[in-house]
Amino acid sequence: MEAETTEPVSTGTTKLLFNLYDVGDVKINDPALERYVNLHSMIVPHSCGKLNGADFTKSQMLIVERLINRLMQSEHNTGKKQLAIRIVKDAFEIVARKTKENPVQILVQAVANAGPREETVRLKYGGINVPKSVDTAPQRRVDSALKFITEGVQKASRGKKSVAAALADELIAASKGDVKAYSVGKKEERERIAKSAR
Repeated sequence: MEAETTEPVSTGTTKLLFNLYDVGDVKINDPALERYVNLHSMIVPHSCGKLNGADFTKSQMLIVERLINRLMQSEHNTGKKQLAIRIVKDAFEIVARKTKENPVQILVQAVANAGPREETVRLKYGGINVPKSVDTAPQRRVDSALKFITEGVQKASRGKKSVAAALADELIAASKGDVKAYSVGKKEERERIAKSAR
């Protein structure tokens, strides 16, 4: 039995993720996130830790691999990269079947909709902690969005739903900005707290 390849297949000038999805067609609608959502990485979807070094090198990693790595940080998938890759691939197939769109585009829209634009920090004035509202850096927006998406997947997959189906549903709902999605709900909650601390 021949091993399944996860390297991108080149078709002229385009690269296909999982040999199925064209990453060249994906548009990033939020201009603040353009530098931090990478779609042009040559290594798909396993960089073998080559991009873990100085600050901001993770923004050079393909956004799909960052989602895979975030899925590995749960209690059940710790260190199981092949399992996480298979979960994401199955979820992308479900997303493509349900939406008839490129699942990488759905992921990018979900990250843009689930990342909070405003947060609170604690300032200390004379021994008293005072919350203060601040704008969120674009890198942190992407990190928070991926964190909220994977938290929502973990909560939804505790029932009878498979992890891939839970991830697909979370991505579809978050890409539409649906408040019923866990990730978008967490974003709204964080922005609401920040608004009250202005």
